[in-house]
Amino acid sequence: MKGENSTSETKFILLGLSSNLQEQLTLFGVFTAIYLVALMGNMLILPLISLDSRLHTLMYFLLGNFSVVDIGSTSSTMPKMLANYLSQDKSISWAFCLFQMFFFISFRGIECLLLGVMAYDRYVAICHHLHYGTFMSRQACTLLAAAAWVMGLTNSTVHSSLISILSFCWGNVLCHFFCDILPLFQLSCSNTWANQAITFALSGAVILDSLLGTLVSYVYIVLAVLRIRTREGHLKAFSTCTSHLVMVSLYFGIVIFTYIHLNSTYPQHQDRAQPMLYGIVTPMLNPIIYTEEEGGERGTPKSPG
Repeated sequence: MKGENSTSETKFILLGLSSNLQEQLTLFGVFTAIYLVALMGNMLILPLISLDSRLHTLMYFLLGNFSVVDIGSTSSTMPKMLANYLSQDKSISWAFCLFQMFFFISFRGIECLLLGVMAYDRYVAICHHLHYGTFMSRQACTLLAAAAWVMGLTNSTVHSSLISILSFCWGNVLCHFFCDILPLFQLSCSNTWANQAITFALSGAVILDSLLGTLVSYVYIVLAVLRIRTREGHLKAFSTCTSHLVMVSLYFGIVIFTYIHLNSTYPQHQDRAQPMLYGIVTPMLNPIIYTEEEGGERGTPKSPG
């Protein structure tokens, strides 16, 4: 791209996680296995939900959305990373760099918001189980999911647009396994203060809105469960939330630590493990964790007490 406010680099170099040849071959094997498990696990969920009429519930509608998001997020970064482990050419064009960043941020933001929708779904199922069909009708659930997609894509569009107008004159080497906002800030010779402020505000809004909604939902869930008299009722109610709570804790913990840490001294060579955990490992775990809750079938939830 040419022009006063555009990048002066036509390509970037992704160093990945290691420059050692033997380690790269090991990493290729490990991440190929992880990618295939994540891909197959999430792709199997979609036809299973479609073909089995018992799974035509709102719970599995949300799980289907999660699967699409996880397939998209892993596929936006993993193929290029795996190819780099087998090639001497670790370059990525500026256009594909923006493409990769846009879709990764989009899918991660959508999943963040869908976690909030899932928390609300569980709140309604436990605290208002008699009115579940009213609060979480198919139309309402579709609108909530659609809102998550629109907000996630809009958020990513703003970030990518702001990055696209920066100039990069401090080199083209990214100590990362994909094009991400923070490492790109480090290479820019433009004034990124406004970009970082907007990134902080938008990312914070998406993360905090979903996190606060999740926390409020769980406060009401805990209060409702405490009113249940039997131990069996306690266990049954909490069993419908355990998997979601584990993934919420992992996802938000990593995202907050990584992306709220927006400042000009962010070291490129550190903290590459965090985005790898929520961008690669969690999509592999999601099908296993969420499908363990099959017994809930919250399309027509019953009282735990």
